Amino acid sequence: MTYRLRNIVIAIALASLAALLTSFYVASYKRSVISGEETVPVVVAAKEIPAGMSGADAISRDLFTTTEVARRNVVPGAVSSPDQVRELVATEAIYEGEQITVRRFHAAEAAGIRAELKGNMRALQVPGDANQLLAGTLQRGDRVDVVANVRYKVGQIASTEAAAGGDTERVASRVVLRDLLVLRAASAAPSSESVASPTAPDSVQLAVTDAQAQKLLFVIKNGDWSLQLRPAIDAADSPESVETIESVLGDGLSPNQFRQLYAGRGGTP
Repeated sequence: MTYRLRNIVIAIALASLAALLTSFYVASYKRSVISGEETVPVVVAAKEIPAGMSGADAISRDLFTTTEVARRNVVPGAVSSPDQVRELVATEAIYEGEQITVRRFHAAEAAGIRAELKGNMRALQVPGDANQLLAGTLQRGDRVDVVANVRYKVGQIASTEAAAGGDTERVASRVVLRDLLVLRAASAAPSSESVASPTAPDSVQLAVTDAQAQKLLFVIKNGDWSLQLRPAIDAADSPESVETIESVLGDGLSPNQFRQLYAGRGGTP
């Protein structure tokens, strides 16, 4: 084979290889274009979803809808079913028409206290000492009642006729609020200050309705109070009651014993 003929053969081989590679590239490009134009289902916001709303709430309010978009337009992390974010909480507002992605949702724990508040629920910071707040016992997620001891005058709550004898000072105790959720407990490990004094200040955060917040604040400002921990399972409540000096000292006594308590040794008023 002459030198010139060999060069011609090599040129033909290289041209054939180039043509083959070009055909492979064109075929691959066509496949990618076709794949990019394929539509896939994605979930989008039917209406604005506020930050802090759970996926479950958004589903119940029909705030998700499913639509078809070109595969090349799918946002990274997009979900194809609302159930993929059912147990999660939106960390920022999602606007109508936006694709729903797992990047915009986190576990409820990551959302913190805001994930616990819905409707008329509020978070209220309650200051108190270690005994009132069950410091070292109470944990986030516990349920508590508020028991209060309030001083009052008869004239403050009685009718004019009943209070005609004067504004007699009285004291009464009762459970004023029940089954409140603990959002944040007092310090589990007492500080050096609270070791020396159980009355060292601390605080808890409770979830209350806006109406319950009014009653709780009244008790905090005008009486003595304490939290009491409810059972985690099968908690039950006794009938409503109020305790006064008569009920505390007279409970279970016979009529003669009660008259003795009221009038003295002789039992005659």
